[in-house]
Amino acid sequence: MNDDRSAFLPMLVLLIFTAWVLPADAQLDRLRKPTKADGEAGKGDDAPLAVIPAGEFWMGVDGTIGLEDERPRHKVWLDAFSMDLYEVTTRRYTSFLAATGRTPPWLWDSVKLDIHGDRPVVGVNWEDADAYCHWTGKRLPTEAEWEKAARGTDERPYPWGNQTPTADLANFAVGARFSYSQVLMPVGHYGKALSPFGLYDMAGNVWEWVQDWYDGAYYERSPERNPAGPEQGQFKVLRGGSWSEPPKYLLTYGRFKLLPNTRNSYTGFRCAKTVTSDQ
Repeated sequence: MNDDRSAFLPMLVLLIFTAWVLPADAQLDRLRKPTKADGEAGKGDDAPLAVIPAGEFWMGVDGTIGLEDERPRHKVWLDAFSMDLYEVTTRRYTSFLAATGRTPPWLWDSVKLDIHGDRPVVGVNWEDADAYCHWTGKRLPTEAEWEKAARGTDERPYPWGNQTPTADLANFAVGARFSYSQVLMPVGHYGKALSPFGLYDMAGNVWEWVQDWYDGAYYERSPERNPAGPEQGQFKVLRGGSWSEPPKYLLTYGRFKLLPNTRNSYTGFRCAKTVTSDQ
């Protein structure tokens, strides 16, 4: 990306590749097939979900408003899906660890469930997030699903509307060293900042892993129906901004990238699920 976001992560050798984009129906098939995960799949975590109805929305931006990888503005059709109302918490992730024996996240020794149980889990890489979602019978949302859930159909720049972020709308630019108690807010804390579909914390608190591989030019050839990202890549996409970022990273159309094996103090996730005709 041609912007100063690169200052937030170490830049390793850039892999140059040609992304192969699947047909729209095949992209949905890709999402329905579980990837490798520990433990029993389909257990369910009883997390509340918001249903996002099928339909079109405008993704990305045009002109000088957005960065190069956020352009062009393009129309996308998504089938109906549901998404967690909240980011996955440390308490829910603890149940997953107990059931599967998976290696705990980075910084896990500092977690105290009686204090931090309702904070979003961090220190998880993309595979951890993917494994948790499949263990619950869900999956990571696609980048397009995440943007629609955060932005709605009116192209708002922030989940709550047009107002620039303030301390009563999102957790951002904390300016402190990491600690669960000092920089992470409980999920659902910002009740005035819901997305159009009722989701919490779609801006700030923690960056959220999504399903897609990152390609800065993907929007130029993205399929109109159910895009699921390139077939391969070096980086995975993150969305939403975090407690450590300034307001410009909280935009609903903003894109970020990390190596999928990255674990840090500002990245978590939430899960999604395809809505079938019998649901």
